[in-house]
Amino acid sequence: MKQKIGILALQGDFEAHARRLSELGAAAVLVRKMNQLDALDGLIIPGGESSVFLNLLGEKGFATLSEFVMTKPVFGTCAGCILLAREVENPPQKGMGALDITVRRNAYGRQIDSTIVEGPTKLPGGPLEQVYIRAPRIERVGPAVAVLAERDGHPVLIRPGRRPAATFHPELSPDTRVHAAFLALAGQGGK
Repeated sequence: MKQKIGILALQGDFEAHARRLSELGAAAVLVRKMNQLDALDGLIIPGGESSVFLNLLGEKGFATLSEFVMTKPVFGTCAGCILLAREVENPPQKGMGALDITVRRNAYGRQIDSTIVEGPTKLPGGPLEQVYIRAPRIERVGPAVAVLAERDGHPVLIRPGRRPAATFHPELSPDTRVHAAFLALAGQGGK
């Protein structure tokens, strides 16, 4: 039976995540209402603008999403990483506290500073392509957070238990390893 992985489809390039999940054999569900979360094996919170996500979710949606995040595997990319963080800077904003990290919004510059770099990773298969678009930077990680890739000495791909996160956009790279690793995690029930 195919894994059912949701993608929070309020904004951002959720379609690119859906295509990647389909390539890897999972059923992608575009989540626009919080009651859709009940039937999912996991969720991706994509990039976009984290403050816009907060506005679109509202207090009730944020609370429902936070509850799901604490019970199922969730992968946050870019803005998704920000929403999952314990602490958010530049400017400070609310996060779910699901990741023991401090994140600085837009730390790699403006839209014009967007770039693609290749860097080492602890994922098997050699260097990992990393696509950055107004990306956040992880400034601090807690002791239980595994760092799987770095850029200039800062973590950019982490996995603290069942909630991996990336400050870049793996859905925009032809490399499928990051999504495949999340599907493996979700298939284990997040253990």
